[in-house]
Amino acid sequence: MTHGSAGEAADTRRPAIAPRPGKVVAVHISYASRADQRGRRPTAPSYFLKPSSSVTGSGGTLERPAGTELLSFEGEIALVIGEPAYRVPLERAWEHVGWVTASNDVGVYDLRWADKGSNVRSKGRDGYTPLGPGLIDARTVDPGALRLRTWVNDELVQDDTTAGLIFPLAQFVADLSQHVTLETGDVILTGTPAGASVIVPGDVVEVEVDAPTAGGAPSSGRLRSTVTQGDTPFSDVGSGPKVDDAQRVDAWGSREAAGLDPEPESFRLTDELRDKLRRAPVAGLSAQLRKRGLNNVAIDGLRPNLPDAKLVGTARTLRFVPNREDLFASHGGGYNAQKRAFDAVGEGEVIVIEARGETGSGTLGDILALRARSRGAAGVVTDGGVRDFDAVAGIGLPVFSKGAHPAVLGRKHVPWDADVAVACGGATVLPGDVIVGDADGVIVIPPALVEEVADAALAQEDEDAWVAEQVAAGNPVDGLFPPNAEWRARYDRWRESR
Repeated sequence: MTHGSAGEAADTRRPAIAPRPGKVVAVHISYASRADQRGRRPTAPSYFLKPSSSVTGSGGTLERPAGTELLSFEGEIALVIGEPAYRVPLERAWEHVGWVTASNDVGVYDLRWADKGSNVRSKGRDGYTPLGPGLIDARTVDPGALRLRTWVNDELVQDDTTAGLIFPLAQFVADLSQHVTLETGDVILTGTPAGASVIVPGDVVEVEVDAPTAGGAPSSGRLRSTVTQGDTPFSDVGSGPKVDDAQRVDAWGSREAAGLDPEPESFRLTDELRDKLRRAPVAGLSAQLRKRGLNNVAIDGLRPNLPDAKLVGTARTLRFVPNREDLFASHGGGYNAQKRAFDAVGEGEVIVIEARGETGSGTLGDILALRARSRGAAGVVTDGGVRDFDAVAGIGLPVFSKGAHPAVLGRKHVPWDADVAVACGGATVLPGDVIVGDADGVIVIPPALVEEVADAALAQEDEDAWVAEQVAAGNPVDGLFPPNAEWRARYDRWRESR
Protein backbone atom coordinates (compact mmCIF):
# COMPACT_ATOMS: atom_id res chain seq x y z
CA MET A 1 0.00 0.00 0.00
CA THR A 2 1.05 3.59 -0.59
CA HIS A 3 1.20 6.17 2.17
CA GLY A 4 -0.32 9.64 2.35
CA SER A 5 -1.23 11.54 -0.81
CA ALA A 6 0.45 13.21 -3.73
CA GLY A 7 2.72 16.03 -2.65
CA GLU A 8 2.85 14.77 0.92
CA ALA A 9 5.91 13.24 2.56
CA ALA A 10 5.64 9.49 3.05
CA ASP A 11 4.98 8.18 6.53
CA THR A 12 8.40 7.22 7.92
CA ARG A 13 6.90 4.78 10.39
CA ARG A 14 6.53 1.24 9.12
CA PRO A 15 2.80 0.72 8.42
CA ALA A 16 2.04 -2.67 9.83
CA ILE A 17 -0.81 -3.52 7.48
CA ALA A 18 -0.37 -6.70 5.55
CA PRO A 19 -2.45 -9.08 3.44
CA ARG A 20 -3.03 -11.05 6.63
CA PRO A 21 -3.57 -8.73 9.63
CA GLY A 22 -4.02 -10.53 12.92
CA LYS A 23 -7.63 -9.42 13.37
CA VAL A 24 -10.28 -7.68 11.30
CA VAL A 25 -13.13 -6.40 13.48
CA ALA A 26 -16.20 -4.86 11.84
CA VAL A 27 -18.90 -2.64 13.36
CA HIS A 28 -22.51 -3.51 12.63
CA ILE A 29 -24.35 -0.14 12.55
CA SER A 30 -22.52 3.10 13.24
CA TYR A 31 -23.87 5.87 10.98
CA ALA A 32 -27.12 7.67 11.77
CA SER A 33 -28.12 7.58 8.09
CA ARG A 34 -27.79 3.77 8.03
CA ALA A 35 -29.60 3.41 11.35
CA ASP A 36 -32.48 5.51 10.05
CA GLN A 37 -32.60 3.41 6.91
CA ARG A 38 -32.74 0.18 8.95
CA GLY A 39 -35.18 1.60 11.48
CA ARG A 40 -33.08 0.83 14.53
CA ARG A 41 -30.41 2.82 16.33
CA PRO A 42 -28.00 1.00 18.65
CA THR A 43 -27.25 2.26 22.14
CA ALA A 44 -23.68 0.90 22.00
CA PRO A 45 -21.45 -0.46 19.24
CA SER A 46 -21.63 -4.15 18.32
CA TYR A 47 -19.11 -6.10 16.27
CA PHE A 48 -18.31 -9.18 14.24
CA LEU A 49 -15.01 -10.68 13.08
CA LYS A 50 -13.87 -11.13 9.50
CA PRO A 51 -11.12 -13.64 8.67
CA SER A 52 -7.79 -12.20 7.65
CA SER A 53 -7.98 -14.38 4.52
CA SER A 54 -10.78 -12.07 3.31
CA VAL A 55 -8.34 -9.15 3.03
CA THR A 56 -7.21 -8.06 -0.40
CA GLY A 57 -5.92 -4.90 -2.05
CA SER A 58 -7.07 -2.53 -4.74
CA GLY A 59 -7.61 -3.72 -8.29
CA GLY A 60 -8.95 -7.15 -7.33
CA THR A 61 -12.21 -8.92 -8.02
CA LEU A 62 -15.31 -9.61 -5.95
CA GLU A 63 -16.87 -12.96 -6.82
CA ARG A 64 -20.61 -13.37 -6.62
CA PRO A 65 -20.97 -17.05 -5.73
CA ALA A 66 -22.89 -19.34 -8.05
CA GLY A 67 -26.55 -19.59 -7.08
CA THR A 68 -26.71 -16.22 -5.26
CA GLU A 69 -28.26 -12.89 -6.25
CA LEU A 70 -27.55 -10.39 -3.45
CA LEU A 71 -23.87 -9.45 -3.42
CA SER A 72 -23.55 -6.09 -1.69
CA PHE A 73 -20.91 -3.42 -1.14
CA GLU A 74 -20.42 -1.30 1.98
CA GLY A 75 -17.91 1.51 1.70
CA GLU A 76 -16.22 2.04 5.07
CA ILE A 77 -13.40 3.83 6.85
CA ALA A 78 -10.81 1.34 8.10
CA LEU A 79 -8.59 2.01 11.10
CA VAL A 80 -5.21 0.29 11.28
CA ILE A 81 -3.79 -0.11 14.78
CA GLY A 82 -0.33 1.37 15.19
CA GLU A 83 0.37 0.88 18.89
CA PRO A 84 -1.08 -2.11 20.76
CA ALA A 85 -4.14 -1.17 22.80
CA TYR A 86 -5.46 -2.89 25.90
CA ARG A 87 -7.88 -1.22 28.28
CA VAL A 88 -7.17 2.24 26.91
CA PRO A 89 -9.43 5.14 27.95
CA LEU A 90 -11.50 6.94 25.34
CA GLU A 91 -9.44 10.13 25.58
CA ARG A 92 -6.23 8.22 24.66
CA ALA A 93 -7.70 5.73 22.18
CA TRP A 94 -6.92 7.65 18.97
CA GLU A 95 -3.22 7.62 19.88
CA HIS A 96 -3.26 3.88 19.17
CA VAL A 97 -4.53 4.31 15.61
CA GLY A 98 -1.63 4.35 13.18
CA TRP A 99 -3.34 4.79 9.84
CA VAL A 100 -6.69 5.33 8.16
CA THR A 101 -7.66 3.87 4.81
CA ALA A 102 -10.61 2.87 2.64
CA SER A 103 -12.36 -0.49 2.87
CA ASN A 104 -15.26 -2.34 1.30
CA ASP A 105 -17.13 -4.68 3.65
CA VAL A 106 -18.52 -7.00 0.98
CA GLY A 107 -21.24 -9.52 1.77
CA VAL A 108 -23.72 -12.01 0.30
CA TYR A 109 -27.19 -11.51 1.78
CA ASP A 110 -28.27 -14.92 0.50
CA LEU A 111 -26.20 -16.49 3.31
CA ARG A 112 -27.17 -14.25 6.22
CA TRP A 113 -29.99 -16.58 7.26
CA ALA A 114 -27.41 -19.23 8.19
CA ASP A 115 -24.99 -16.91 10.00
CA LYS A 116 -27.31 -15.50 12.69
CA GLY A 117 -25.17 -12.37 13.07
CA SER A 118 -21.71 -13.95 12.86
CA ASN A 119 -21.39 -13.12 9.11
CA VAL A 120 -18.86 -15.94 8.66
CA ARG A 121 -20.45 -17.24 5.46
CA SER A 122 -21.94 -14.00 4.21
CA LYS A 123 -18.91 -11.72 4.67
CA GLY A 124 -15.95 -13.98 5.30
CA ARG A 125 -15.15 -15.18 1.78
CA ASP A 126 -11.73 -14.67 0.23
CA GLY A 127 -11.44 -11.18 -1.23
CA TYR A 128 -14.42 -9.75 0.66
CA THR A 129 -12.37 -7.17 2.58
CA PRO A 130 -10.57 -4.92 0.09
CA LEU A 131 -8.36 -2.33 1.81
CA GLY A 132 -6.32 0.61 0.56
CA PRO A 133 -4.78 1.59 -1.72
CA GLY A 134 -3.09 4.32 0.35
CA LEU A 135 -2.63 4.87 4.08
CA ILE A 136 -3.36 8.20 5.78
CA ASP A 137 -1.26 8.97 8.86
CA ALA A 138 -3.79 9.14 11.71
CA ARG A 139 -1.64 11.76 13.48
CA THR A 140 -2.33 14.28 10.70
CA VAL A 141 -6.13 14.17 10.63
CA ASP A 142 -9.10 14.98 12.85
CA PRO A 143 -11.06 11.73 13.29
CA GLY A 144 -14.25 13.77 13.39
CA ALA A 145 -13.61 15.31 9.96
CA LEU A 146 -12.99 12.34 7.67
CA ARG A 147 -15.02 11.83 4.52
CA LEU A 148 -16.14 8.56 2.95
CA ARG A 149 -17.30 8.26 -0.67
CA THR A 150 -18.27 5.26 -2.79
CA TRP A 151 -18.85 5.04 -6.53
CA VAL A 152 -20.45 2.24 -8.54
CA ASN A 153 -19.67 2.45 -12.25
CA ASP A 154 -18.51 6.07 -11.68
CA GLU A 155 -21.81 7.06 -10.03
CA LEU A 156 -21.46 8.50 -6.53
CA VAL A 157 -23.68 6.38 -4.26
CA GLN A 158 -22.30 7.08 -0.77
CA ASP A 159 -21.09 10.42 0.54
CA ASP A 160 -20.88 10.94 4.30
CA THR A 161 -18.49 12.13 6.96
CA THR A 162 -17.55 10.99 10.43
CA ALA A 163 -19.76 13.81 11.74
CA GLY A 164 -22.61 11.46 10.85
CA LEU A 165 -21.41 8.67 13.14
CA ILE A 166 -23.49 7.65 16.14
CA PHE A 167 -20.25 6.81 17.98
CA PRO A 168 -16.86 8.54 17.50
CA LEU A 169 -14.13 6.48 15.85
CA ALA A 170 -12.02 6.44 19.02
CA GLN A 171 -14.87 4.76 20.91
CA PHE A 172 -14.45 1.61 18.84
CA VAL A 173 -10.81 1.37 19.87
CA ALA A 174 -11.53 2.05 23.55
CA ASP A 175 -14.48 -0.33 23.64
CA LEU A 176 -12.77 -3.24 21.89
CA SER A 177 -9.66 -2.83 24.00
CA GLN A 178 -11.73 -3.60 27.11
CA HIS A 179 -12.11 -7.14 25.82
CA VAL A 180 -9.19 -7.98 23.52
CA THR A 181 -5.72 -6.66 22.89
CA LEU A 182 -5.68 -4.73 19.65
CA GLU A 183 -2.31 -5.48 18.13
CA THR A 184 -0.24 -3.57 15.62
CA GLY A 185 -1.71 -4.12 12.17
CA ASP A 186 -5.18 -5.11 13.36
CA VAL A 187 -7.97 -3.51 11.32
CA ILE A 188 -11.28 -2.06 12.48
CA LEU A 189 -13.96 -1.55 9.82
CA THR A 190 -16.07 1.28 11.20
CA GLY A 191 -19.45 0.74 9.52
CA THR A 192 -21.15 2.06 6.42
CA PRO A 193 -23.52 5.01 5.86
CA ALA A 194 -26.76 4.86 3.88
CA GLY A 195 -26.41 4.06 0.20
CA ALA A 196 -24.91 0.57 0.41
CA SER A 197 -26.67 -1.68 -2.08
CA VAL A 198 -26.43 -4.64 -4.46
CA ILE A 199 -23.77 -5.04 -7.14
CA VAL A 200 -23.78 -7.43 -10.10
CA PRO A 201 -21.10 -8.98 -12.31
CA GLY A 202 -19.39 -6.33 -14.39
CA ASP A 203 -19.90 -3.56 -11.85
CA VAL A 204 -16.87 -1.58 -10.69
CA VAL A 205 -16.89 -0.34 -7.09
CA GLU A 206 -14.55 2.38 -5.84
CA VAL A 207 -14.20 3.62 -2.26
CA GLU A 208 -12.17 6.63 -1.08
CA VAL A 209 -11.46 8.07 2.36
CA ASP A 210 -10.01 11.55 2.66
CA ALA A 211 -9.62 14.45 5.06
CA PRO A 212 -10.60 17.46 2.94
CA THR A 213 -10.04 20.04 5.70
CA ALA A 214 -6.61 18.76 6.78
CA GLY A 215 -3.36 20.16 5.44
CA GLY A 216 -2.63 18.64 2.06
CA ALA A 217 -6.09 17.01 2.03
CA PRO A 218 -4.65 13.49 2.46
CA SER A 219 -6.52 10.70 0.70
CA SER A 220 -6.46 6.93 0.60
CA GLY A 221 -6.92 7.05 -3.15
CA ARG A 222 -9.69 5.03 -4.76
CA LEU A 223 -10.00 1.41 -3.70
CA ARG A 224 -11.16 -0.32 -6.89
CA SER A 225 -12.83 -3.73 -7.21
CA THR A 226 -14.60 -5.43 -10.13
CA VAL A 227 -17.48 -7.86 -9.65
CA THR A 228 -17.25 -11.26 -11.33
CA GLN A 229 -19.57 -14.27 -11.47
CA GLY A 230 -18.51 -17.50 -9.79
CA ASP A 231 -19.32 -20.85 -11.38
CA THR A 232 -18.61 -23.30 -8.56
CA PRO A 233 -21.87 -24.39 -6.92
CA PHE A 234 -22.19 -24.91 -3.17
CA SER A 235 -22.06 -28.52 -2.06
CA ASP A 236 -24.53 -30.04 0.39
CA VAL A 237 -22.07 -30.27 3.29
CA GLY A 238 -23.41 -27.10 4.90
CA SER A 239 -25.90 -24.27 4.61
CA GLY A 240 -26.43 -22.84 1.16
CA PRO A 241 -27.94 -19.62 -0.16
CA LYS A 242 -31.53 -18.68 0.53
CA VAL A 243 -33.29 -15.35 0.00
CA ASP A 244 -36.64 -13.76 0.67
CA ASP A 245 -38.10 -10.32 0.13
CA ALA A 246 -36.93 -9.13 3.55
CA GLN A 247 -33.31 -9.87 2.61
CA ARG A 248 -33.83 -8.22 -0.77
CA VAL A 249 -35.08 -5.04 0.88
CA ASP A 250 -32.14 -5.01 3.33
CA ALA A 251 -29.62 -5.62 0.54
CA TRP A 252 -30.99 -3.09 -1.93
CA GLY A 253 -31.98 -0.51 0.69
CA SER A 254 -35.68 -0.26 -0.19
CA ARG A 255 -38.54 -2.22 -1.74
CA GLU A 256 -38.49 0.09 -4.74
CA ALA A 257 -34.77 -0.44 -5.38
CA ALA A 258 -35.28 -4.20 -5.04
CA GLY A 259 -38.00 -4.10 -7.71
CA LEU A 260 -40.70 -5.23 -5.27
CA ASP A 261 -44.29 -4.04 -5.16
CA PRO A 262 -45.01 -1.48 -2.43
CA GLU A 263 -46.24 -2.90 0.84
CA PRO A 264 -49.98 -2.63 1.37
CA GLU A 265 -50.69 0.82 2.69
CA SER A 266 -50.97 0.79 6.45
CA PHE A 267 -53.27 3.03 8.43
CA ARG A 268 -52.50 6.70 7.97
CA LEU A 269 -54.08 9.56 9.83
CA THR A 270 -54.96 11.83 6.91
CA ASP A 271 -55.32 15.59 7.23
CA GLU A 272 -59.07 15.23 6.71
CA LEU A 273 -59.36 12.66 9.49
CA ARG A 274 -57.18 14.75 11.80
CA ASP A 275 -59.52 17.68 11.23
CA LYS A 276 -62.54 15.56 12.13
CA LEU A 277 -60.86 14.42 15.34
CA ARG A 278 -59.92 17.99 16.26
CA ARG A 279 -63.58 18.98 15.92
CA ALA A 280 -64.91 15.93 17.78
CA PRO A 281 -64.87 16.24 21.61
CA VAL A 282 -63.19 13.49 23.59
CA ALA A 283 -66.44 12.93 25.51
CA GLY A 284 -68.28 12.30 22.25
CA LEU A 285 -65.60 9.97 20.93
CA SER A 286 -65.64 8.10 24.23
CA ALA A 287 -69.41 7.64 23.99
CA GLN A 288 -69.09 6.23 20.48
CA LEU A 289 -66.38 3.79 21.53
CA ARG A 290 -68.55 2.67 24.42
CA LYS A 291 -71.41 1.95 22.01
CA ARG A 292 -69.00 -0.35 20.19
CA GLY A 293 -68.07 -2.25 23.33
CA LEU A 294 -64.83 -0.42 24.17
CA ASN A 295 -65.05 0.80 27.75
CA ASN A 296 -61.36 0.75 28.71
CA VAL A 297 -59.90 3.33 26.37
CA ALA A 298 -59.56 6.34 28.68
CA ILE A 299 -56.12 7.37 29.95
CA ASP A 300 -57.20 8.47 33.40
CA GLY A 301 -56.03 11.24 35.71
CA LEU A 302 -54.22 13.49 33.24
CA ARG A 303 -54.51 17.22 32.71
CA PRO A 304 -53.21 19.36 29.82
CA ASN A 305 -50.40 21.87 30.34
CA LEU A 306 -52.01 24.34 27.94
CA PRO A 307 -55.49 25.88 28.17
CA ASP A 308 -57.80 24.78 25.37
CA ALA A 309 -55.26 22.14 24.31
CA LYS A 310 -56.44 19.67 21.68
CA LEU A 311 -54.21 16.70 20.98
CA VAL A 312 -54.56 14.43 17.93
CA GLY A 313 -51.95 11.98 16.69
CA THR A 314 -50.73 8.41 16.42
CA ALA A 315 -48.95 6.81 19.36
CA ARG A 316 -45.20 6.38 19.67
CA THR A 317 -44.68 4.55 22.97
CA LEU A 318 -42.06 4.67 25.72
CA ARG A 319 -41.93 2.45 28.79
CA PHE A 320 -40.29 3.15 32.15
CA VAL A 321 -39.76 0.51 34.82
CA PRO A 322 -39.31 1.22 38.55
CA ASN A 323 -35.87 2.52 39.41
CA ARG A 324 -33.27 0.00 40.47
CA GLU A 325 -29.76 1.34 40.83
CA ASP A 326 -27.97 -1.36 38.85
CA LEU A 327 -30.53 -1.17 36.04
CA PHE A 328 -30.34 2.60 35.89
CA ALA A 329 -26.56 2.29 35.61
CA SER A 330 -26.93 -0.03 32.61
CA HIS A 331 -30.00 1.56 30.92
CA GLY A 332 -30.40 5.08 32.28
CA GLY A 333 -27.36 6.82 30.86
CA GLY A 334 -26.07 7.38 27.37
CA TYR A 335 -28.41 7.10 24.42
CA ASN A 336 -31.16 5.46 26.43
CA ALA A 337 -34.71 4.49 25.42
CA GLN A 338 -36.10 7.88 26.45
CA LYS A 339 -33.67 9.80 24.24
CA ARG A 340 -34.17 7.36 21.37
CA ALA A 341 -37.94 7.81 21.53
CA PHE A 342 -37.75 11.60 21.44
CA ASP A 343 -35.18 11.46 18.62
CA ALA A 344 -37.35 9.09 16.58
CA VAL A 345 -40.81 10.62 17.03
CA GLY A 346 -42.28 11.64 13.71
CA GLU A 347 -44.48 14.45 12.50
CA GLY A 348 -47.98 14.18 13.91
CA GLU A 349 -47.07 11.44 16.41
CA VAL A 350 -47.73 11.47 20.15
CA ILE A 351 -45.20 10.08 22.60
CA VAL A 352 -47.16 8.01 25.12
CA ILE A 353 -45.18 7.22 28.30
CA GLU A 354 -45.86 4.44 30.75
CA ALA A 355 -44.74 5.74 34.14
CA ARG A 356 -47.04 3.52 36.25
CA GLY A 357 -48.87 6.59 37.61
CA GLU A 358 -45.72 7.47 39.59
CA THR A 359 -45.61 11.24 40.05
CA GLY A 360 -42.48 11.42 42.17
CA SER A 361 -40.18 12.51 39.36
CA GLY A 362 -40.33 14.03 35.91
CA THR A 363 -40.65 11.88 32.82
CA LEU A 364 -39.62 14.67 30.45
CA GLY A 365 -38.41 18.25 30.65
CA ASP A 366 -37.97 21.28 28.42
CA ILE A 367 -35.04 19.90 26.36
CA LEU A 368 -36.90 16.77 25.33
CA ALA A 369 -40.05 18.80 24.73
CA LEU A 370 -38.04 21.04 22.40
CA ARG A 371 -36.74 17.97 20.58
CA ALA A 372 -40.26 16.59 20.17
CA ARG A 373 -41.54 19.91 18.83
CA SER A 374 -38.63 20.20 16.39
CA ARG A 375 -39.48 16.72 15.09
CA GLY A 376 -43.07 17.81 14.47
CA ALA A 377 -44.61 15.73 17.25
CA ALA A 378 -48.25 16.40 18.06
CA GLY A 379 -47.61 16.16 21.80
CA VAL A 380 -46.78 13.96 24.78
CA VAL A 381 -48.99 11.91 27.09
CA THR A 382 -47.52 10.63 30.35
CA ASP A 383 -49.07 9.18 33.48
CA GLY A 384 -46.11 10.58 35.41
CA GLY A 385 -44.75 14.02 36.19
CA VAL A 386 -43.17 16.77 34.09
CA ARG A 387 -40.05 18.75 34.98
CA ASP A 388 -39.67 22.38 33.92
CA PHE A 389 -43.46 22.46 33.70
CA ASP A 390 -43.84 26.15 32.83
CA ALA A 391 -40.93 26.03 30.38
CA VAL A 392 -42.49 23.04 28.63
CA ALA A 393 -45.80 24.89 28.42
CA GLY A 394 -43.97 27.89 26.99
CA ILE A 395 -42.66 25.74 24.15
CA GLY A 396 -46.25 25.28 23.04
CA LEU A 397 -46.16 21.48 22.87
CA PRO A 398 -49.36 19.92 24.26
CA VAL A 399 -48.44 17.68 27.18
CA PHE A 400 -51.00 15.73 29.20
CA SER A 401 -49.59 14.58 32.55
CA LYS A 402 -50.29 14.15 36.25
CA GLY A 403 -48.60 17.45 37.02
CA ALA A 404 -45.25 19.01 37.82
CA HIS A 405 -42.34 17.49 39.71
CA PRO A 406 -38.78 18.87 39.97
CA ALA A 407 -36.89 15.56 40.35
CA VAL A 408 -34.91 13.92 37.56
CA LEU A 409 -35.89 10.66 35.94
CA GLY A 410 -33.53 8.44 37.94
CA ARG A 411 -35.31 9.10 41.23
CA LYS A 412 -38.19 6.78 40.32
CA HIS A 413 -37.76 5.43 36.80
CA VAL A 414 -35.48 3.53 34.44
CA PRO A 415 -36.08 4.18 30.71
CA TRP A 416 -36.49 0.63 29.45
CA ASP A 417 -38.04 0.22 26.03
CA ALA A 418 -39.74 2.05 23.18
CA ASP A 419 -42.26 1.17 20.48
CA VAL A 420 -43.88 -1.57 22.56
CA ALA A 421 -47.31 -2.00 24.12
CA VAL A 422 -47.56 0.20 27.23
CA ALA A 423 -50.02 0.77 30.06
CA CYS A 424 -50.62 4.50 30.52
CA GLY A 425 -53.18 5.80 33.00
CA GLY A 426 -54.96 2.45 33.14
CA ALA A 427 -55.25 2.05 29.35
CA THR A 428 -53.30 -0.19 27.02
CA VAL A 429 -51.69 1.75 24.16
CA LEU A 430 -50.11 0.12 21.12
CA PRO A 431 -47.75 1.88 18.72
CA GLY A 432 -49.94 3.36 15.98
CA ASP A 433 -53.08 3.73 18.10
CA VAL A 434 -54.80 7.08 17.67
CA ILE A 435 -54.62 9.43 20.66
CA VAL A 436 -57.07 12.28 21.17
CA GLY A 437 -57.02 14.66 24.14
CA ASP A 438 -58.84 17.75 25.32
CA ALA A 439 -59.93 19.32 28.62
CA ASP A 440 -62.04 16.23 29.42
CA GLY A 441 -59.08 13.85 29.18
CA VAL A 442 -57.32 11.53 26.77
CA ILE A 443 -58.63 8.47 24.94
CA VAL A 444 -57.16 5.73 22.77
CA ILE A 445 -58.87 4.78 19.50
CA PRO A 446 -57.99 1.59 17.58
CA PRO A 447 -57.03 2.65 14.03
CA ALA A 448 -59.68 0.45 12.43
CA LEU A 449 -62.44 2.42 14.19
CA VAL A 450 -61.13 5.95 13.89
CA GLU A 451 -63.11 7.23 10.92
CA GLU A 452 -66.29 5.49 12.01
CA VAL A 453 -66.26 6.91 15.53
CA ALA A 454 -65.13 10.37 14.37
CA ASP A 455 -68.05 10.62 11.94
CA ALA A 456 -70.48 9.30 14.54
CA ALA A 457 -69.19 11.69 17.21
CA LEU A 458 -69.55 14.69 14.89
CA ALA A 459 -73.06 13.61 13.93
CA GLN A 460 -73.92 13.29 17.62
CA GLU A 461 -72.51 16.77 18.22
CA ASP A 462 -74.89 18.20 15.64
CA GLU A 463 -77.81 16.40 17.26
CA ASP A 464 -76.84 17.51 20.76
CA ALA A 465 -76.52 21.12 19.60
CA TRP A 466 -80.04 20.98 18.13
CA VAL A 467 -81.40 19.40 21.32
CA ALA A 468 -79.75 22.16 23.36
CA GLU A 469 -81.48 24.77 21.23
CA GLN A 470 -84.86 23.11 21.90
CA VAL A 471 -84.21 22.99 25.64
CA ALA A 472 -83.11 26.63 25.60
CA ALA A 473 -86.39 27.45 23.86
CA GLY A 474 -88.31 26.08 26.87
CA ASN A 475 -88.99 22.47 25.87
CA PRO A 476 -88.76 19.83 28.62
CA VAL A 477 -85.92 17.32 28.60
CA ASP A 478 -88.25 14.33 28.90
CA GLY A 479 -88.69 12.81 25.43
CA LEU A 480 -86.17 15.22 23.94
CA PHE A 481 -82.92 14.02 25.49
CA PRO A 482 -82.57 11.48 24.04
CA PRO A 483 -85.17 12.21 21.34
CA ASN A 484 -88.24 10.01 21.19
CA ALA A 485 -89.87 9.14 17.84
CA GLU A 486 -91.64 12.50 17.54
CA TRP A 487 -88.58 14.59 18.34
CA ARG A 488 -86.40 12.30 16.18
CA ALA A 489 -88.65 12.99 13.22
CA ARG A 490 -88.41 16.74 13.88
CA TYR A 491 -84.64 16.52 14.06
CA ASP A 492 -84.42 14.52 10.82
CA ARG A 493 -86.53 17.14 9.02
CA TRP A 494 -84.30 19.90 10.38
CA ARG A 495 -81.16 18.11 9.29
CA GLU A 496 -82.50 17.48 5.79
CA SER A 497 -83.37 21.15 5.42
CA ARG A 498 -79.81 22.30 6.12
